[in-house]
Amino acid sequence: MTDMTRSRKMQRSLVYNKLATGAFYGLGALVLLLILWLLFTILGKGLPGLTLDFLMKLPEDMDAGGGIGPVLFNSFYILFLSLVISIPIGVGAGIYMAEYAPQNKFTEVLRICVESLSSVPSIVFGMLGLAIFAEYFQIGLTILGGAVSLAFLNLPMLARVTEEAVRAVPNDVKNASYALGMTKFQCIRTVVLPMALQGIITGICLVAGRAFGESAVILLTAGLSTSGEMWDFNLFSPGETLAVHLWYVQSEAIVEDAAQIADRSAAVLVIIVLLLNLLFRIPLWINNRKLKR
Repeated sequence: MTDMTRSRKMQRSLVYNKLATGAFYGLGALVLLLILWLLFTILGKGLPGLTLDFLMKLPEDMDAGGGIGPVLFNSFYILFLSLVISIPIGVGAGIYMAEYAPQNKFTEVLRICVESLSSVPSIVFGMLGLAIFAEYFQIGLTILGGAVSLAFLNLPMLARVTEEAVRAVPNDVKNASYALGMTKFQCIRTVVLPMALQGIITGICLVAGRAFGESAVILLTAGLSTSGEMWDFNLFSPGETLAVHLWYVQSEAIVEDAAQIADRSAAVLVIIVLLLNLLFRIPLWINNRKLKR
C-alpha cells in the first residue's frame, strides 16, 4: 500500500469521524430541545395558576375550584410503600443473580424471565393486582393493593439493573479485597455496593418515576376515588393518585375548570418527578466525595 493511498484513507477516516461527531452532537441537541420544549409547554400552562391552596384543597366533583390534596398525598404514600417493598427485594435479587447464583441453564432461564417481565405492559400487573386483592382476598380497591401491585411492576427492572451494576464492578477489585482477607459478604458490602451504587440509584430513579406517574395499575387496584381526608394512612382506603386524577379530569370530569386543573396537575407531576430524580442523586454525590478522598 503506497503512502498516497494511506493518506487518502486517513483523510477519509477523519472526514467520517467529523461527520459522525457532528451527527451525534446534532442528535443530542435535538433530544435536549425536545425535552425543553415539553417542559416549557407543560410548565408554561400549569405553573401560572399553581397555588398552595390548590395543592392542599380537596377535589370537587361538581363545583369549580377543586384541588389535589388527597390524591397528591396518596401518590407519595403509595410510592413510599411500593419502594419499601421493591427496593430490598429487587436489590437483593440482583445481588444474588450477580454474585451467588450458579451459572447454569436454570439461572439463564430465570434471567430471561426477569427480562421478559420488565417489558410486560403495566396494565397486566394491574389485572394481577385486581385478581389478587379485589377478587381473591375480597378487600376491594385499596392503597395496599396499589402499592403491592406497583412493587410487582418495579421488581423485574430493579433486579435486572442491580445485577448489571454489580457485574460491572471489575473482578480485580474483588480479588484484591479477597486477598486482604475479606469474606464475600464484606466484599459486597464495602467494595462492590459502593462502586455499583450509581447504577443501582439510577434503577431506583427509573422505577420511582415510573411508579409516581403510573395510572393503569392504580386505576385497577387502588380505584378512582379517595376517602375524602387529606392525611389518610389507612391501607384499606381507596387510593386515587395524581396520575389517575389527571386522566379523570382530562377525560371524564364535568367541572367547569377541568382543563385548568389538568394543566396544573400535569405541572405538579412533572416537577415532582424531577425533584425525585434530584433527591435520589444526593447519595451519589456523597458517595463520589468519599471515593475521591
